[in-house]
Amino acid sequence: MAAPVKIISIFGTRPEAIKMAPVIKLLEREKSFSHKTILTGQHEEMLTQVLDIFSLKADYNLKLMEPEQRLADLTARCITGLTEIIQSEKPALILVHGDTTTTLTASLAAFYQQIPLGHVEAGLRTGDKYSPFPEEINRSLTDRLADLHFAPTGLNQDNLREEGIVAEKIFITGNTVIDAVQEIVGEDYALPEELPLSAVDFQRKKVILLTAHRRENLGANMKNIFLAAREIIEKHQETELIFPVHLNPKVRRIAEEFLAGEERIHLLKPLDYLTFINLVHKSYLVLTDSGGIQEEAPGLGVPVVLLRETTERPEAIKAGVVKKAGTDRDRIISLTSRLINDKDFYQSTAEKANPYGDGRAARRIKNVLLEHFNFAQDVFTPFSIE
Repeated sequence: MAAPVKIISIFGTRPEAIKMAPVIKLLEREKSFSHKTILTGQHEEMLTQVLDIFSLKADYNLKLMEPEQRLADLTARCITGLTEIIQSEKPALILVHGDTTTTLTASLAAFYQQIPLGHVEAGLRTGDKYSPFPEEINRSLTDRLADLHFAPTGLNQDNLREEGIVAEKIFITGNTVIDAVQEIVGEDYALPEELPLSAVDFQRKKVILLTAHRRENLGANMKNIFLAAREIIEKHQETELIFPVHLNPKVRRIAEEFLAGEERIHLLKPLDYLTFINLVHKSYLVLTDSGGIQEEAPGLGVPVVLLRETTERPEAIKAGVVKKAGTDRDRIISLTSRLINDKDFYQSTAEKANPYGDGRAARRIKNVLLEHFNFAQDVFTPFSIE
């Protein structure tokens, strides 16, 4: 039997860890591969929580997180630290995910060592290099460096083809986050007792979950979001708002100023992913400027109001499972109020098929890698909702 092929996965943030977990678990069980995980520690505390939830271990952790660090400094330290490990390990392939600073720096480090690169969640685009910042350029450059492109949807494949990536290097897999969500969401999940949510009746109240943290929304946009959220709660007595506040001090200051002091608004510390995704499942709807929640919530039948002017995930808007309000206060209030008041509109949004996956994305990625290295594998069938 041939020696196992060494593959290294590199990531540094909580969303990356969540979406790579199903892939890593399959690769670690596959005898044809020898797999190792490298963490940059871009999000140290939240990253560790995800590893525990999915029973993963890191072979290396650079622990590069520093308070309010500059992107340039993080970029330089990532490339230097990763290069040393890659030179030592000499993998046959490196896997990266998505669009973070870790993603781009790991891709550059692989390129500098002339090691093939696989990009999980390839092909997402807004077309605006500053929105989201710096993610749009991170993922675009990563796709220029990648040898294998694991595109969640057909639209992502189209984006890559338009940029000159040949079809033979693109594989439509669905998004691995759906695999992760299906693994850990449970109907009987009980929220931790230490959370101050004992008074919230999830059966009788329309619970709205809010997340907001994007750099491009800091300042006036976030003020608009929070003022709209407060007005929605004041206007609709049947609602409660839960907001796990991001660790960014700028977000926390604005949240305290505009959302504190309302009895039906609950400001929480950041939640571990197991708690958070089950809270999404229990919620009536989600207000968010996040990327991943646009994929996760529809898979759980929970409508999303998007608090961004642009999105690299237009499939959800086209499918009708995500409604874009942007950051205009009146639009946020109007659209959310319609979901609260109009039962038919709510149901038509909640019951649509999720365009992002069927829970078998990681299996498709594993099969592509087996074929790439000339091992026996199942026949690859692209993901499609049609």
